[in-house]
Amino acid sequence: MFNETFKLSNGIEIPKLGLGTWLLDDEQAAQAVRDAVSLGYRHMDTAQAYMNEAGVGEAIRTCGVAREKLFITTKVAAEAKSYDAVTQSIHESLAKLGLEYIDLLIIHSPQPWTEFREEKRYFEENKEVWKAMEDAYRTGKVKAIGLSNFLQDDIENILAACEIKPMVNQILAHVSNTPLELIEFCQKNDILVEAYSPIAHGAILGNTEVKSIADKYGVSVAQLCLRYDIQLGLVVLPKTANPDHMRNNAELDFVIGDADMETLKNAEQIQDYGEHSFFPVFGGKLK
Repeated sequence: MFNETFKLSNGIEIPKLGLGTWLLDDEQAAQAVRDAVSLGYRHMDTAQAYMNEAGVGEAIRTCGVAREKLFITTKVAAEAKSYDAVTQSIHESLAKLGLEYIDLLIIHSPQPWTEFREEKRYFEENKEVWKAMEDAYRTGKVKAIGLSNFLQDDIENILAACEIKPMVNQILAHVSNTPLELIEFCQKNDILVEAYSPIAHGAILGNTEVKSIADKYGVSVAQLCLRYDIQLGLVVLPKTANPDHMRNNAELDFVIGDADMETLKNAEQIQDYGEHSFFPVFGGKLK
């Protein structure tokens, strides 16, 4: 999997498999990134809100692989909703990471986390945010720019005003929760979709129907879920600090048949993510 990439609309290649670092502190993130790089990972995903950019940056400097061979993503805090706030946040991320450039910079959410999916949509503010993203892209501080958690009308708002189109939209997408209409809309607009929590925060692991399909292919449920998203054309970003899980997550050399893909697309939606049921995770507010 490590050599497989998708191509962004600006021609930059992005590895299909990345390492998520949510819920890891600086020390844990640094070790996880070093372990991942030693196994062959080249794509790391962090965010200002994760509060571990410094740890990820330390690992980049000490992992033994040249910076230009790594693909690093971070995200502008959801609360930064003005041109100046975003410009400052980009400067802070570069400083914490200790990098001269970021491979992919994403707006973490169309709304501040405490107002996530509420009535106020921040359409005008997000246009200003996007201008700051475009300017950072033009200066070379970031090599690609994109979105996260944006719904179709949030994206249409950006597309109507932008000079540079978003290159990605990172969303929750997994077996039992696959927003196919949103994925199709993004793909029609040359926006690559990235899947965070592609193993459903672990809540999918006990699903007997999914388990039976995984058994059919001789793989784990986690491997099946990752392969499912990849076959939909999505980048996958499983979060783990366990090197054994990292290794298993990269062993995806199988193909899910069309009939099984349809079954997985229609799997019963998870209603309870257990300890991770609070969405968004940074506002402490139920989805």
